[in-house]
Amino acid sequence: MRYLVTGAAGFLGTHLSSALLNEGHNVIGLDNLSTGTKENLAKNLSNDRFQFIHQDVTMPFEFDIDGIFNLACPASPIQYQKNPVETIKTNFLGALNCLDLARRKNVKILQSSTSEVYGDPSVSPQTEEYWGHVNPIGIRSCYDEGKRSAETLFFDHYREYGTKIKVVRIFNTYGPSMAFDDGRVVSNFVVQALTGRDITIYGTGEQTRSFCYVEDLITGIIRFFDSDETIVGPINLGNPKEHTMIELAELVMSLTSSSSKVVFEKLPGDDPKQRCPDITKARKLLKWEPNIELSEGLKRTISDFKKRME
Repeated sequence: MRYLVTGAAGFLGTHLSSALLNEGHNVIGLDNLSTGTKENLAKNLSNDRFQFIHQDVTMPFEFDIDGIFNLACPASPIQYQKNPVETIKTNFLGALNCLDLARRKNVKILQSSTSEVYGDPSVSPQTEEYWGHVNPIGIRSCYDEGKRSAETLFFDHYREYGTKIKVVRIFNTYGPSMAFDDGRVVSNFVVQALTGRDITIYGTGEQTRSFCYVEDLITGIIRFFDSDETIVGPINLGNPKEHTMIELAELVMSLTSSSSKVVFEKLPGDDPKQRCPDITKARKLLKWEPNIELSEGLKRTISDFKKRME
């Protein structure tokens, strides 16, 4: 098969492209390199079945492909809040361009949505039927509402045109190839621990996240894409085991033998207090659940960060 992967130079895009190449497919990787890196691209450019297109997903494009994975969009608060207008444009216009191409080529398309559509949830764990608790005008809304609008567009395309869609809601993912300045909690803690700086926890540290190792996530994404066309989603993919920020910090410091100290800062606006997926649908429909424990995933992530730092 020949697949288009948008956001191919990003953290998830790199891993997904590699997995598809390893399965023997051809991949067109599209990225504007606003947050994706040439270092990430280098891992796949050596494969002659990988073609890189340097382009913004908000601009129209035309390729002969057999399927589309739309992963284009900054995913960490630091990144997507730098240019909030561009973030929401990427979410909506990028989704529209991908959907229109999928419709013209009559191929399947997967949208990488996010647990952020649930906002600061009032129920836990979050099922796909939960409509969310999102501030539509807050500092995170360019991403939260951008992803929500993309989901709306996907399902309207599906209902109006019969476009073959898949919508996955991705929960916190971590692993090798994350950027040092990614801004998300795992990369923050690992870099701070390895460099001996203070571990920065925002708020009380009692807020929870559910961390899924990237290898598990990519397996779930591909399995979802390959599933029957009647399974359109949205489907949660993530690890249902919750950990507080304090627990994560302590584990990272232990695995790195770090002498860093934990310091507490003010919690940013609209930061969710709890995040945990209900993966009943993924287990039932995809026969999928994560297998890699947090401690093992962190060991692999820390090893990768050490090598790149050196």
